[in-house]
Amino acid sequence: MIADRLENAKLYAGANARLAKAFEHLRKLAAALPADGKIELEGKDIYAVVQSYETKPPAEKKWEAHQNYLDIQYVAEGKELMGWAPVAKLAASAPYNAEKDVINFKEYAGTPVQVEKGCFAVFYPEDGHQPGVQWGSSEKVRKIVMKVRV
Repeated sequence: MIADRLENAKLYAGANARLAKAFEHLRKLAAALPADGKIELEGKDIYAVVQSYETKPPAEKKWEAHQNYLDIQYVAEGKELMGWAPVAKLAASAPYNAEKDVINFKEYAGTPVQVEKGCFAVFYPEDGHQPGVQWGSSEKVRKIVMKVRV
């Protein structure tokens, strides 16, 4: 898991070529935030999902992880907490859904990561995460989630 400001993304882009390319796309999308929805960028290798929602208490948000993609979750407006925990410490609440590339987990007291406007968190397949958690009170968030095939 990585958490930082978008202007520091170049520090992590060397991890792999797709991650570097995804950060390039993210910078462009963040500069002119598009409407909510899925944006195809490089076929199934890299795509973006733009979302708007209200943050909620942790008990109302699911823990998840992915096997085939890593997430770059960038907060364009607002702020939220994103829970983090190693997948090895989480108990599945349902079987892995290969079509959606997601497995959900039972509630867990993980590490809260504060992600505010202009910041991102990268979650690898071994990182369980719980996005959309309120930081203080509930508020509206606009987010870009970059999906990067591993």
